[in-house]
Amino acid sequence: MKRLLFLCCLLCLLLCALPLYAETQPSPQLLDTLEKNAGSVRTLSSDFVQEKHLSMFKNPMTSKGRLYFSKPDQLRWELTAPVASGFVLKGDRGRRWHERTGRTESFQISQEPIMKLVSEQLFAWARSDFAWIKKEYRVTVLQESPALLRLEPRSAATAGFLHHLLIGFSADGRYVKSVELHEKDGDFTRIRFLNTAVNKALPADIF
Repeated sequence: MKRLLFLCCLLCLLLCALPLYAETQPSPQLLDTLEKNAGSVRTLSSDFVQEKHLSMFKNPMTSKGRLYFSKPDQLRWELTAPVASGFVLKGDRGRRWHERTGRTESFQISQEPIMKLVSEQLFAWARSDFAWIKKEYRVTVLQESPALLRLEPRSAATAGFLHHLLIGFSADGRYVKSVELHEKDGDFTRIRFLNTAVNKALPADIF
């Protein structure tokens, strides 16, 4: 469950079968441009479709949901199908729920190691914080426009199960449009973000 939560939340955050690209070291200009473009994003909302491809199953396990983000530190990640569940992060506090248990519980992010890791990942991608990203991953460029990056974890703990990430950006570079998380055993998770809206007013009670 903890590993699945971590995989589901690595933000940021959709790629179909990829053609072969020449890998190059990311130019400072590309990362600077992505970070600058993301800096103009105050709020973001998006639908997403998540596919879990497991070698033991012929067909992928599919779920759908919705993502909301508001600077500097508010985020809501919720699955709407097949089972409703999710969490909200707001400052140093969080709240999570699950339809099957019918329970909602609050927590302190600092006291929840897994949620602390999740929040770091999500906010780093939502803000395009490449100083943090380059510290945690080895970054190579598969495509410059629209930007497509391959990330390999530097942390031994993360590298124990995660082989690499593929991160695709929108055409204007303002937000992450796609994520693929490839595990050591060959399984992978694909997340596609759809109907993304940038800098639109969000409901006051969404967080």
